[in-house]
This record gives sequence, C-alpha cells and structure tokens, in this order.
Amino acid sequence: MEQIQMLEALGLFDARVPRYTSYPTAAAFTPAVGAALQLSALSALDPGAPVSVYVHVPFCERLCYFCACHTQGTKTLSPVERYIEALEAELELLRAALPAGMRMGRMHWGGGTPTILPPALIDRLNRALHRLFTPTEDFEFSVEIDPTQIDPAKIAALRAAGLTRASIGIQDFDPEVQQAIGRLQSFEVTRRCVDQLRAAGVTSLNTDLVYGLPHQTMARLEDTIENTLSLAPDRVALFGYAHVPWVAKRQKLIREATLPDAVARYHFAEEAAARFAAAGMEAIGIDHFATPQDGLTHARENRRLRRNFQGYTDDNCQTLIGLGASSISRFPGGYVQNAPATAAYTARIAAGDLPGTRGYALNDADRLTARAIECLMCDFALDLNALAETFGARAFDLAPELKAIATRYMPFVRLSETRLEILPEGRALTRMIASMLDREVPEGMRYSQAS
Repeated sequence: MEQIQMLEALGLFDARVPRYTSYPTAAAFTPAVGAALQLSALSALDPGAPVSVYVHVPFCERLCYFCACHTQGTKTLSPVERYIEALEAELELLRAALPAGMRMGRMHWGGGTPTILPPALIDRLNRALHRLFTPTEDFEFSVEIDPTQIDPAKIAALRAAGLTRASIGIQDFDPEVQQAIGRLQSFEVTRRCVDQLRAAGVTSLNTDLVYGLPHQTMARLEDTIENTLSLAPDRVALFGYAHVPWVAKRQKLIREATLPDAVARYHFAEEAAARFAAAGMEAIGIDHFATPQDGLTHARENRRLRRNFQGYTDDNCQTLIGLGASSISRFPGGYVQNAPATAAYTARIAAGDLPGTRGYALNDADRLTARAIECLMCDFALDLNALAETFGARAFDLAPELKAIATRYMPFVRLSETRLEILPEGRALTRMIASMLDREVPEGMRYSQAS
C-alpha cells in the first residue's frame, strides 16, 4: 500500500504521456515536412544497408471498438483490390526514387486486418514487394493475424510468401469483455488458428493482449493469461488500453463507467507480469514478454533491443520504409507519414506523387534525445558515457535532466555520476521519466494513461 501511495503522489494514476514508439512522437509531425524529405531520403539510401519494410492494410470486416488505428470497414473485396493496385503503384514510385539493389532485412504487414486478403492478393502483393526489395539471408517476415479471418489456404499463401512470425490478436478471451469491445473471438477459434500455423511450419508466434478493457477484472485477465500461455507463444505484448475517443470516434461506443480505474490497471499489469515470469518468460521493456530463447530476449541481454512503431524489436535496420495509407517511414534524416486517409493516399498515388504528407526533420539534438529515450524505454537505464561514444560531448548536455529526474523520482531511480537507472519497483514510471527529456510536446496534446 505504501508503494501505491508513493506512485500516486508522483502522479502515475493521473498522468497522460506518450508511449514513445518514436521521438519526436507523431503528434509533433508537421505538414511542412512530407514528400520532399521522403524523396531525398529515399534517394540517399545506401543499397549496402538493408531496410525494414512495413505495409499497412487498413481494411477490416469488423471494426473493434477499442482500436485507435487508421482502419475502415468493408464487406466486399472491391476496395481492397483497388488498394493493392495503389500499393503496386507506390512501389513503382519508390523504384524511381531508390538506388538499385535495395535489400530488406525485415517485413511486417499490419493493419487493419492483413488477413482480409485472399490468397491471390497475398501472392500479388508479395510479388510486387519482392520486385523492388531483395530479402537478406536472415530475412524475417511477420504478419498480424485475426484468427476469425484465417484459413489453411491463406496460411499456405503467407508461408509461400516467406512468413516466419505470426502475430495473433487476442486482447481478452472473456465473452463479456469481447462483446463490449466488438471483437468476438473464442479460445477454440484462436487455438485452431495456432494449430494451423504450426502445422504449416510457422515456428514463431506473438500474441497481443490488452489490459484496462471494459468489464475486465483480475480474475478474467488471469483466465485470459492462462489460456494464452496454453498456446505456448514465443512473445506476448501486453498493452494498456488507450481510451482516446477524441482521436478514435469508435471508442465512444465503450462506456467509460465500465473501464477499470488507474489503480486497477496498475495491478492488472503487475499481476500479469508476475504470471508471465512464473511461466518462465522474460520481461522485455515495459510491456513485452518473451521466452529465454527468443530474439527479443537475446537483444535485451546484448543491449541491442530497439523500440519502433510496432513496439519492441530486435530489428537493427536503421531505415524503415512504410507503405500504404497512414504508414510512417523512419529515415536517418527524419520521419515521413503517408496520407492517413485511404482516399487521400490513393489520390496522391494516382497523381504520380509520393504519398508523404507530414513528418519531422531530425537535427542532432533530436537524435540524441531519441536515443536517450530509447535507452530508458528498452534498458531502464541511461549512461551518458555510452551515449558519448556516438554523440560526443553533446551527450553530457543531458546531465541536468538526469539530476532533475533523480530529484523527482527518488527512491524509484538511482543516479551515480553520469548513469541513471530505473529500479524494478519504479518501471511503471518509465514513460513519465522519459517524458522529462521530451522537448517536442505540442501544446494541448492529450495522450493515453501512464498506468
């Protein structure tokens, strides 16, 4: 109880801060940066350095109420087919901009629901991507999978395309919780999906869970965790539900009175972490868990863990090329986001224009801050001497911030000369601590809960 009171006094249960999947966050992007930076950044890439590729498929047959992603509902394949045509055209625009011989080390299809694509469109999209990017020898290909929209034929098409990791959305298995978020998905359907994937030779499995959902209780979350562990996932992402109805209008269908409060959310996260640890999984950053043999665990142990728009990753490609509506590219010089609305995206492509419409050009101070925040989010530590190996003496400009963090967040942090460490009992504060380094918070911006 004393720890809860201390965390409350520090503002954990009231704070709203970014998740820091990038720095600056997308809220700081501006229309002044767009296709021009996109073109120059693409043209300047080194073909000797592999890139990561993200493909956004923004369509869903059902729109889950809790989701804040850029998606749209459809009951027919006609808009999906037109969208694949636009992706093919975008890839041709990229071909004109990129140096020849680009290779990709990672590829991820997200959404929306990528498994809305029938086998023929899976194959068509994959062939278009491989015409532009040659996979590296250690290439990894992951896809977000809705178990209610998958079958052996789609799995076979994905395997033929090179699928190595499946990311399965679960959220919560309780029927009342599922009804409240508009996502009915039984354990039996999920189990069948997992069995089919493994039978097809997919050896790596991610599962996504969410805490803080309407009608969720500790007992219901514990049941969901037990069912999830019975699927033997290699990785689990446990996200806190972000109730942001001013961003995602569909969330207005969720009654706020049915949501657990901030203290309950904290207990949910702590209990879940304890249960995954008891099952032999390693904690990765603030909200991921992995088996000891998984690449995320090795990356954490070797201080190679990174954080990007999909969460924690062992992907060390320095460039991420985002394709499709709303997707974000990360270049050495900054970020560029494609037009978020599908209609606006396809219109730009049809006009022969690169689809970037907003972004952020990084300077040296931004890069230093971005890496410092990533260190806190991934390693729960920030060592200015280590930063200086990359950024030189500028790294020590952060010394006053470290002292301010130590003053505010004692006894949950430890400061020794030029190294700050977030102690295990203070890791729920990590996003708040990282925010003390953030110089690019737009005025009036409202973020998700810290707890």
